[in-house]
Amino acid sequence: MFNNSLVKDFRTEILSGLTVALALIPEAIAFSFIAKVEPLIGLYAAIIIGLITGIFGGRPGMISGATGAIAIVLGELFVNHPETRKYLFTIVILAGLFQILFGVLKLGKLIRLVPEPVMYGFVNGLAILIFKAQFESFKGLDTRQIVVMSIIIICVMGIILFIPKITKAIPPALAAIVLSSLAVFIFKLDVPTVGEIASIKGGLPNLIIPQIPNSFSIWKLITKTALIMAAVGLIESLMTLTLIDEITKTRGRANKESIAQGLANVLTGLFGGMGGCAMIGQSMINIKSGGRKKVSSISAALFLLFFVLFGSSVIELIPVSALVGVMFMVVIGTFEWETFNVIKKIPKSDSLVIFTVTIVTILTDLAVAVFVGIIISALVFAWESAKKISAKRFIRKDGAAVYDLHGAIFFASTTQFKSIFLINSDPLEVYIDFKDARVHDHSGIEAINKLTKEYKNNGKKLHLLHLSSDCRQLLKDAGDLIEVNLSEDPNYKVSDNELA
Repeated sequence: MFNNSLVKDFRTEILSGLTVALALIPEAIAFSFIAKVEPLIGLYAAIIIGLITGIFGGRPGMISGATGAIAIVLGELFVNHPETRKYLFTIVILAGLFQILFGVLKLGKLIRLVPEPVMYGFVNGLAILIFKAQFESFKGLDTRQIVVMSIIIICVMGIILFIPKITKAIPPALAAIVLSSLAVFIFKLDVPTVGEIASIKGGLPNLIIPQIPNSFSIWKLITKTALIMAAVGLIESLMTLTLIDEITKTRGRANKESIAQGLANVLTGLFGGMGGCAMIGQSMINIKSGGRKKVSSISAALFLLFFVLFGSSVIELIPVSALVGVMFMVVIGTFEWETFNVIKKIPKSDSLVIFTVTIVTILTDLAVAVFVGIIISALVFAWESAKKISAKRFIRKDGAAVYDLHGAIFFASTTQFKSIFLINSDPLEVYIDFKDARVHDHSGIEAINKLTKEYKNNGKKLHLLHLSSDCRQLLKDAGDLIEVNLSEDPNYKVSDNELA
């Protein structure tokens, strides 16, 4: 029984990998066009990145390859700076090295700092950029060709939508491409094909020596692009990893995946690929098809290599309009349509983050957009947290004033913290109870220090009660910054005398 189960699992993994490989072909070619590179460069990237991350990655079942996010970064660079096109492989290698460094430094946990609204804005902006990029395929065509292409695109989208209702044995994108290609061939339709744009006659990828710029300005430009590419790739990869973790109820290893993604991009650059990262759509296809282990990811890359080596002449017959139709469906699947329902229920600040990240993604680049979103989210959180600090003041039977403090004391809340205390009208003995409060940073320590001095200058004695262990450590590390008298009190557990 054990062996039968093993064989069944292995068969499921292989078939899932085959399904993914078939669906990878049109997307890899379409993303190549977005990146302004030859289709074979996109296919090599899908093969090498898929294979390396499948073997060494930290998230079994996740599919990596040439992606829209990376294609957008490269495409924008080559449009605005055509002279950098010859440094493509240098950029990819640099991006891979940055990703390896990220993983070695164990920074994968930083994905937890990306709030949900930022993720919404990220994928929405990415979808809009991919949508805009498709219209490049219509340039230079006459009216008749544009009309025919539009009809093919609509038909391709319709097939992708309705094929799953008939059968789930065939990848919808593959079925749409095959049927549209047959229609173009049978009716001899005058529309551009992949072969007319670029040959993808494939063999095994060859080792390439990347070109080294001799200009500082070019170095600066390609290094900036490599950083953006590395950041975008890691963000999308770690977001995909988190999503698969949630679906499979297992846990991937973010740092290991970061190193594997970097190694994959370095090798891709050395063997003529455009670079890439994890693919949300293809990973979902794999998981839904039963792929859970590394076998599915590795087999997908090997099947794709087989198609490139022995099926290139067939791939060149594919009409470009079919790929545009596939990409329009990728856009529809990528865009978070739930955004329009969510914004009615979430705080206005979160809605602002979603729209800001989306707009910045469109106007600048994906990495900058994510960082802007994180900064806005952090500032909003700090502002809201700062408003929540408060205290209940009462006078004990012995005449001492007690402030029962609630909230966080940090850089954004110090002004509100200081306004709580009635220094002039307080009695000679004053207690601040930190049982429901916490000091988070040096600004909080300095606020307490200034408060202590003000009470001292007014001839009054200040006591700190119920400090948590981390607060006591902050105060201990602060040395002479804090001028506080700590004494025993029968009604409270007082902090250690060593803090006096």
